[in-house]
Amino acid sequence: MKIRTGFGFDVHQLVEGRELWLGGIRLEHEKGLLGHSDADVLIHAICDALLGAANMRDIGYHFPDNAGEFKNIDSKILLEKTVRLIAEKGYRVGNIDATVCAERPKLKTHIPEMQKVLAQVMGVDIDDVSIKATTTEKLGFTGREEGISAYASVLIERD
Repeated sequence: MKIRTGFGFDVHQLVEGRELWLGGIRLEHEKGLLGHSDADVLIHAICDALLGAANMRDIGYHFPDNAGEFKNIDSKILLEKTVRLIAEKGYRVGNIDATVCAERPKLKTHIPEMQKVLAQVMGVDIDDVSIKATTTEKLGFTGREEGISAYASVLIERD
């Protein structure tokens, strides 16, 4: 069996007038993330990590932010397409370990639903999707609630 690891990172600005999507679920919040798609930073970081592990460049290469077909797209669709892309190279998702950095909203109660949704999209067991949440203790753009960032580490496998 061949295994590979990948790392992903994404950040989006928080703005009024947008829905907040994180981990494939909509959260109630006065601001949402600005982006060409639904701007789900967690899914975007996971996509980058998966693509990187398979040596397939990054999310912007496969799903450019100037392509009309991806305007306001549900990032779960991008994740599903990413899983298919790595499968074309013979890889499958082993596990995901991700961290979301946000001052607000508090994410602890939403993590189980995010894990369930992401596991379903990727076709893996819920136990293979670890999501953690943290703050930056009021420091930087995250601390000022100007944006949210996410980091993901993945393992992919091929027989």
